[in-house]
Amino acid sequence: MRGGGRALAAALALAASPGLAAGPAPEAPPPADGAVAPHGSGAPEDPKALRVDVRDFQVVKNDSGPINYYTVVADADGEYLHGSYVPPMETTVLAWTMPDRLRRSAARVRWRWRAAILPVGGNECVSGKNDSAAVVYLTFKRGFRWYALKYVWSTVGPWRATCDQRRNLVNAQDTIVAETGGPVGVWRTVEVDPLAEFRRHFDAGRSGAEAPEFMGIGVMSDGDQTQSPSAADFGGFVVTLR
Repeated sequence: MRGGGRALAAALALAASPGLAAGPAPEAPPPADGAVAPHGSGAPEDPKALRVDVRDFQVVKNDSGPINYYTVVADADGEYLHGSYVPPMETTVLAWTMPDRLRRSAARVRWRWRAAILPVGGNECVSGKNDSAAVVYLTFKRGFRWYALKYVWSTVGPWRATCDQRRNLVNAQDTIVAETGGPVGVWRTVEVDPLAEFRRHFDAGRSGAEAPEFMGIGVMSDGDQTQSPSAADFGGFVVTLR
């Protein structure tokens, strides 16, 4: 992807609005336990559920190429983002920023995604094959350091493995293989405790360390290293507040 081997946490410095461009132009017009009811279900809204409008995702200019290959699509369950990468395009990343006043209030983060085209041989645990049909970044900041948890839908990467761990003085990033292989075209739901995940990956599980701010969410489909098409859908983003 663009930027070579550097961690993406700084590129997703989501609080810095000058780094964001206009969001994707609209196209034509199985839940986890305890999940918030979807729109249109008739169930009451959870007052602690912050629903993320996919139209609020914007291009991260300092880590994206000139082509925005994401569109907003609607189905019976609402709108979602469709990413469709075709080589030799440069990779483009979209991001959503958590409101300032809520950055220490995120208790759960939930999304749904589905792979449409798996990049040939994509494997985030092998150098030179680091492509994914779908990527969801959760980004954090503590002090002057940025952190990213990169959840991927891989082609052949080992399921549940943590790969490509990157560390320097200002950035840290871990890649987590959340899904591997097919079937394509099937929605999957992911729900995580962002603080617990942060502690596990960056604090060696220590609960006494200073809690980070949850800065926002990024999404990406890419196939630039394998030079193969890659596509996926992203939606149903909900941040449950404490």
